[in-house]
Amino acid sequence: MIESIYASAFIMGLIGSGHCVAMCGGIASSLQLAANKKQSILYSVCYNIGRALSYMLAGALVAGISSEFAKQNHFFSLALSFIAAFFILLMGIYIIRLGASLQWIERFGKWLIWQHLVKLNSYFLPVNSPFKAVGYGALWGWLPCGLVYSALTWAMTSPSAIDGAITMLFFALGTFPAMITVAIMAQRLNKLINHFCTRIVFGSILIWYGVYLLIIATDKLLQV
Repeated sequence: MIESIYASAFIMGLIGSGHCVAMCGGIASSLQLAANKKQSILYSVCYNIGRALSYMLAGALVAGISSEFAKQNHFFSLALSFIAAFFILLMGIYIIRLGASLQWIERFGKWLIWQHLVKLNSYFLPVNSPFKAVGYGALWGWLPCGLVYSALTWAMTSPSAIDGAITMLFFALGTFPAMITVAIMAQRLNKLINHFCTRIVFGSILIWYGVYLLIIATDKLLQV
């Protein structure tokens, strides 16, 4: 069961990576201003490693807390399943751009977390070392993002903090191909991922997957 969660998280990151490119592609591309090509690619990889570390920390936190409540209350566990399915549906709608279904939670994240963390930017700029690139990526990993928040609701259904961290690691790995490649061929990749047909296909997959998860959660509820 837990292996399927990892696979789902990876696919979620892969499908939703167009949103990552739109939000963080400019930052990733700017790392190409390093002295030489090899160095710039190294910085891009380090930036994404830092981003993945932040996702893993967030996944460990939400899964660690939620798993303790879920162990004590079966209905809480079912509620998490419904929440995860609901957010995947919202993410599908968001990717297709049928509506601003996740902007409200991004605004909340900006108010709660990002407005405070963004002040740390100065400690990592200019990005002129792998260490700074990792730190810069770790900082921007907390950028308010509906896609990440949706993945975190999925991580909340994990049975432990470690599983939650691994779930978010697989999610991050799913975004790596687009985020690392965008630094090399940003314009072409961004055009492909954000093409109308691509968004329709990827968004529809997520919507149908969200419906599938809702059916599973409903079936579990009826069995109680």
